[in-house]
Formats: sequence, C-alpha cells, structure tokens
Amino acid sequence: MEAVKRALNRISVEQIKLELLGTAYNSSSTFLGRLDPRTLLLWYLFFAIVPWFVHNRTLLAGMFVLMVVTTVLSRVSPYILFILCLGLVSQVGWMLLLSLFFGGGAESLLPMLTLTLKLSVISLASITVFSSLDPERLSDGLSSLGVPDAFAFSLSYGYRILPTLLEEFHQILLSFRLRGQRPLRHGLLYWRTVSYYLRIIVLVFYPLMLNTAKRSRTTVEALETRGFSYGLNNPKVKKLKLSYLAFKPVDWYFLSGSVLYIALLFWISNLYPNLLY
Repeated sequence: MEAVKRALNRISVEQIKLELLGTAYNSSSTFLGRLDPRTLLLWYLFFAIVPWFVHNRTLLAGMFVLMVVTTVLSRVSPYILFILCLGLVSQVGWMLLLSLFFGGGAESLLPMLTLTLKLSVISLASITVFSSLDPERLSDGLSSLGVPDAFAFSLSYGYRILPTLLEEFHQILLSFRLRGQRPLRHGLLYWRTVSYYLRIIVLVFYPLMLNTAKRSRTTVEALETRGFSYGLNNPKVKKLKLSYLAFKPVDWYFLSGSVLYIALLFWISNLYPNLLY
C-alpha cells in the first residue's frame, strides 16, 4: 500500500495538465507534427478501421511494430502510454477472469491476445495522430477533407478545452477539501480515505458542468462577435483559412513508405499467417 501511495504522490493534477498541454500544443517539433494534417488523418483512417477486419496475427504484429515506431517519433507523453497500458491490461484481465468463471481455460487467452493486438494498433495510431496535431490543425484538416465545419470545430474545441477543464476540476476539488473533514483514520486498506475522495469527486462534477456551460456561453458570444457563423458559411473565408495546407514531398514519402510496408506485410502474412503463435 505504501508503494502505491508513493507512486500516486508522483502523479499530480498539475503534472497531468502540463502533459496534456504538451501533447496538444507541442506537436510541431516532431517529424509527424510537420506533416500536413490531411496526410495524418488519411493514414489514421486506414489503421483505425482495417485492424478490425484482420485476423492474421502476423499482419497485426507487423502493424503493431509500425505503430510503436510512429509513437516513438511523435514523442508521446509517458503518462498517456501508462494509461493506455493500464487500460489494455485491465481489459484482458477481466475478460480472462470472466472466461475462467464460466468454465474456460488457458486456450481462451490466445483470442484475447489477438484482440489486444488489434486494440493496441488502433490505440497507438490514435495517440500518434492526436499528439501530432494541435487543435487548430486538426480542425482545418477535417474541414479540408469535407467533414462539416461545425463538427470539426466542436472536436477541436473539446480537444483544446481539456487542460482548462482539468484545471477547473482541480480548483473545485481543492475547495471541497478545504471545506470538508478528512477521515482521521484510514481504515482497512485505506477504505475510509478512498470513499471520502470518491464522494468528493462525485460532488465536484455538478459545479464543473455548471462552470463549463457558463464558459461555453462566453466562448460562443466571443466567437459570434468576431463573425464566426459568417465565416463558417462563407466559402471565400474557408478557402483563405485553409490556404496554408499543402502536400509536401515529405507527405508523399511518408504515405508511400506506409503503403509499401503494408503491402510487404500482406505478402509475408500470406506466407506465414501464424508466425507468432
């Protein structure tokens, strides 16, 4: 329990907020961050859909290797990778326990490993793309590909406001802690302290949602003052806004390299479909 407590002490809300800000706005310094947003979105579209229809484990393993390389190139935050690994391990764990509870055996682990491989490929592709695009470029890339502008802006706004929401959550949580009384004794396995914090977290959500609604209304009024709706429905404004987007040679090299790698993977996986297990 003490080891868990020391590990949790190293993870603060301020640290998570800084990691989110770094992920959202520090993308231009990486190789993938310098690519055109449409290149990354088209690349992501393939790796977000195709793994669901692939059952060849050699092919999935090859995709996983490519995703690990792109994740390293995009310099993803260790906190985000830790959360991803925690989610994957917990998912396989409860599914294995459920399988054992209903009479399954160790053989049920292999299909779960295949599913975990698929989820890992899709998750790493998502992390790679979203950590390589800041909210502005994400919105412009989606608009350029024909996604409705209102949806693209909403997605970008939600991505942009995440660190602000986290800070708001932290401030409200601290105010509840100042006005409340922490349990004097932790209890067995810290159950009193855990239940105290869980109760506070639930109470925090109502003022958080209220403040978010007020902040959203202020944002809408500010945007309308600057002519947001007019610019959203004016093709000339949209063309001027997206004029900086351009496919450069490095975009074509990246897409061509990915296509060649996937074609090679399909060829090898047809020859050795069960290379791993």
